[in-house]
Amino acid sequence: MKRWSDPSWKQEMRIKIDFNLMMAQQIGKTFGVQDEDIDRLQPAIEEIHRWIEEEREMGRLPFMTLPFDGTTAARVKAYRKQIKPWAENFVVLGIGGSALGAKALFSALCHPYFNLLSRTMRKGFLRLFVADNIDPDGFQSLLEILEIRKTVFNVISKSGGTAETMSQFLFIRDLLKKKLGNRKEKQHLVITTDPASGVLRKIAEEEQILSFEIHPFLGGRFSVLSAVGLLPAACCGIDIEELLAGARDMAERCRQPLPWENPAYLCAALSFLAYRQLKKSVRVVMPYADGLKGMGDWFAQLWAESLGKKFNLRGKEVWYGQTPVIALGATDQHSQLQLYMEGPGDKVFTFLGVEKFAASLPLPKIYPKVEELAYLGGQSFNRLIQAEMEATRRTLAANGRPSLFITLPRINPFTVGQLIFLWELETLVCGRLLGINPLDQPGVEAGKRLTYSLMGRKGFEAEGEGGLSFKPLRKYII
Repeated sequence: MKRWSDPSWKQEMRIKIDFNLMMAQQIGKTFGVQDEDIDRLQPAIEEIHRWIEEEREMGRLPFMTLPFDGTTAARVKAYRKQIKPWAENFVVLGIGGSALGAKALFSALCHPYFNLLSRTMRKGFLRLFVADNIDPDGFQSLLEILEIRKTVFNVISKSGGTAETMSQFLFIRDLLKKKLGNRKEKQHLVITTDPASGVLRKIAEEEQILSFEIHPFLGGRFSVLSAVGLLPAACCGIDIEELLAGARDMAERCRQPLPWENPAYLCAALSFLAYRQLKKSVRVVMPYADGLKGMGDWFAQLWAESLGKKFNLRGKEVWYGQTPVIALGATDQHSQLQLYMEGPGDKVFTFLGVEKFAASLPLPKIYPKVEELAYLGGQSFNRLIQAEMEATRRTLAANGRPSLFITLPRINPFTVGQLIFLWELETLVCGRLLGINPLDQPGVEAGKRLTYSLMGRKGFEAEGEGGLSFKPLRKYII
């Protein structure tokens, strides 16, 4: 029996959300949210809940049904079995939502130095590399360390028109032909794209390249639990079934329409009130675990791209958006915390903590007579990082800085799956509370069209007018 099928294990592994230090009762009316503030949002949240249920039933919120789809996971595992005997490297060619999810899962759920481990220590699973930029030096350097005949390239673009990803694809396709010849190149490629439209779908079908599908309504930043994230995760040995089980568990916890009983709705209400009522324009996410830093980076795109909007649903200019900042604890206590403590009071904090780390590192009592060191002897790294986090939370609260505290009992696929679904649904609900569309990204699309124009793509000549045209003046260059 899978451990996630055990009700007692599932209960033990449920993530906890402590919002004491968000509330006025704990940190004062000036700095916190009051119970009645949440209560006043209940009618709006119930309306949003009804809209979500309708959209979900109509298939327009596919991120909500991905955890319940076992078909993709089965296909992914079958493909992994096919390439595992001969492949050493799995390279994702993608950017934004096509890359951040895979990177987040890899950093959270694999050995920190996974790619340096021997094949035996990796249990035969593939090393993972995510090429999420078009810096020529970086891309060339990656290719220099890969043995191409033992490498699979996963091209990810729903539209098939992403300039960065498609430029990588063109380069790699040519490289494979030169290195391996026309007969073998296709087994080194796998495409993840729209099921019916776009140039990548056309190429996959015409050239018979194996492919996976991205639901037409699934935005990249919500796609981590689709083939976009599951395929790379599975190839480096992550238990994707447990990951989906964790997301399902959180989905079940989030079926209630009442914010006090629904973790995602409650988080959305608190985030909305922090932004609109408490005027917190910056959301700082502080994971106190190296492995969760990638989850913070993934969340930053989810939050920024979903909520940063010029227009609301009525077409009125609102210029909404709360800026996400990722600060790794305890590292960034020594680089950013001074600003957070004594700088502008425009920030709300989300702490990510781990109840029990995989490793336990005790500290020896070797300087009992040295006052500056004696207090550490007999303690542990584990106790120290917990104390650092608690001290930071309390000191921020004492300075009127509200914070939310999310605890993962362990870092494993089940808890990470819960966190993913929690944050995705929170983002959706917070966007609807703000009265904007959290599922589109018109600002990003405008930039893409201007790039096409600057690169000379036919049909996009007029898009050059969308950017600021100017002639640089020498006096402004030093």
